[in-house]
Amino acid sequence: MDPAKYRVNPGVNRAVISKAKAYLESAFLKFVQDTVYTNLQQAQLGGVPGTYHLVRSYLNVRISPHTPGLEDGLVDGVPIWPLIYFCIRCGDMAAAVQAAAQAGTGLDEIKKVLSEIASSADKRLNPHAENLVRINYKRTLRSTTDPYKRAVFCVLAACDPYDEHSEVATSLDDYLWIKISQIREKGEGSEATLILSDFQKQMSEDYGETHFNAFERPLLYFQVLFLTGQFELAFEFLFRVDRLRPHGLHMALAMYESGLLLLPNNIQAQLITAVPGSIAKRINIARLLLLYVRKFEDTNAKEALHYFYFLRDLKKSEDDKSSSGNLFMSCVSELVLESREFDLLLGQILTDGSRSPGLIDKFQGNSNVDVHRIIELVAEDSESKGMFEDSVRLYDLAKKHDKVIELLNKLLAQVISLPPVPESRRNRLQKQAIEIAKRYRANGFTASEEASFFLLLDLMTFFDLFHSKKADDALQIIAKIKVSHINILLKPNLTSILKYL
Repeated sequence: MDPAKYRVNPGVNRAVISKAKAYLESAFLKFVQDTVYTNLQQAQLGGVPGTYHLVRSYLNVRISPHTPGLEDGLVDGVPIWPLIYFCIRCGDMAAAVQAAAQAGTGLDEIKKVLSEIASSADKRLNPHAENLVRINYKRTLRSTTDPYKRAVFCVLAACDPYDEHSEVATSLDDYLWIKISQIREKGEGSEATLILSDFQKQMSEDYGETHFNAFERPLLYFQVLFLTGQFELAFEFLFRVDRLRPHGLHMALAMYESGLLLLPNNIQAQLITAVPGSIAKRINIARLLLLYVRKFEDTNAKEALHYFYFLRDLKKSEDDKSSSGNLFMSCVSELVLESREFDLLLGQILTDGSRSPGLIDKFQGNSNVDVHRIIELVAEDSESKGMFEDSVRLYDLAKKHDKVIELLNKLLAQVISLPPVPESRRNRLQKQAIEIAKRYRANGFTASEEASFFLLLDLMTFFDLFHSKKADDALQIIAKIKVSHINILLKPNLTSILKYL
């Protein structure tokens, strides 16, 4: 599906809420276990396994049975409503049912509610039962002095969704869990309803970075955004924290590969952009990745290449339908030309004319990765930038013999009459041209300007001898070259050579 439509799907929102709630319950259960096992004497755990006994031991450490305001007595020496609440908080509804059952007939109502939730597929009351609980809460339970009793009903039936429950929610995790448990879809219930988009706005805009002291406690604020389904904002924030930048990018890439991120229509967009009429944001994953890779692409081309692979499904622009519009290919071209790691990335031509694989060949097989076209694109880019010697090498890799000969003819014509100085541009071009000529003759090739190419090589040999004062040998070379061939095949920009003949 289109991620923008996917994200507002009610089923998806329920899944986000369910997974966030399950994570907070799992984390709290671990906290309870750690608390009990570091206070074993006070906890009096005993040998019976299960959440019920674990929470009872936790309460022995955390809450005095004589705490003012708690109602309905004790069970196994601990207050009943904190026992029920913390069993639910640990995500074990069966343990909560067990606690209510231990309290006797006085808690039959909550036992029935808990049992229905425990046996339901989505771990929620049906709308009718939930509405009855809300009515009962407003009539008799809202004024209770027991904060845990009030919290239990609010969590189970989304009563009083804007109550902060500050006596019970002593940590941000507790607060998030209570609020996430109370989120319902728009139109559910007869009273005020907390919907996901409203809670997202409250966390990211009404409270925001300042309220949460985000840069002092970045993981905490990241958790707030991520668990409320604001993935794009979460990753963008983490990316702004230097030590957490790799995690921000890598988690974003994982969700991008799964098709879960909202992306802008144009890769030139800002890192974060708004979705009109929605609290949702779009994240420019291409910009995020390129900012990250910029730090090391000059020194680690191999690593950069693997990151660029994530961009294979993105176009340089919406209007560009050409194969070169693939952002991965464009980035590879720039990487090759900047790093000059031609052999490592693209491979090299062997003496038999075949190409040894480069790192780019690892990605062959993906529908949006055409290795041959990538090599062509790099060659075209290098030519457009005036890097003609590199272009020769790259067109050779791409088996574009016509372009190889065409460019070599132009390059050789510029230096052919110069003296042969070691390590000079002329010397370098001559060596490259001879190597290509030998290989092409041995393995066969077709190029429209091949005659001019071999003529230029012969003339280059003539000038080598001429500048070395080897007149007789130079004349022998000229004798082998038919003057008619020189007149016909020499291009206008080579006519200056004739003065030496």
